[in-house]
Amino acid sequence: MSPTLDRRTLLQLTFGSIATALAPLRAAAASEVTAPVEQLHAGLIQIMKAGKTAPFRQRYEMIAPIIARTFDLEAIFRQVIGLRWASLPPDQQAALWDAFRRYTIASYVANFDDYAGERFEILPNVAAAGGDRVVRAKIVTGSGQAHELAYVMRQMNGGWRVVDVLADGSISRVAAQRSEVRSVLADGGGTALLVSLQRKTAELSGGILQ
Repeated sequence: MSPTLDRRTLLQLTFGSIATALAPLRAAAASEVTAPVEQLHAGLIQIMKAGKTAPFRQRYEMIAPIIARTFDLEAIFRQVIGLRWASLPPDQQAALWDAFRRYTIASYVANFDDYAGERFEILPNVAAAGGDRVVRAKIVTGSGQAHELAYVMRQMNGGWRVVDVLADGSISRVAAQRSEVRSVLADGGGTALLVSLQRKTAELSGGILQ
């Protein structure tokens, strides 16, 4: 989670209780921030429509470049690992980073594997919170049931990229991963974390990806 956007602020923002404290962005500026999220949503709908009739690897390769463009996975991974990152050998850092990247992509492929009329909607009023921005959206099922998402965006090299996703208004993906990853690191170090990430990726992909 961004150091400039603590968990309490995210929770309040998502529920709209501090709308007056966060200035909405101008329309032109907001569109620059929402563009990566819209691109991600389009990619997810694409793999959902492809569904399980398309091989897992094919769907993986469809969404992989989109996730690479819309997420700052390196920043996310460093947040997840924390201070232990600097103490890991360079070769282990590289292996862990690649395993985390593959696991992240595989998790999206596995979780968005069919289509039943779902649609994504970007909600108005992108909010500024320190140097970050929060894009609120929802996924609406074919039956009309909606689930809210909040994307924490950070400007990197002139563009905006996702650094965290909150599901149903409060569940931070980064916070959940951080808790699990640091527990594995504490118990078994970098080697255990690498094995864990590879195992999870294999399970998500049905053994296609290791």
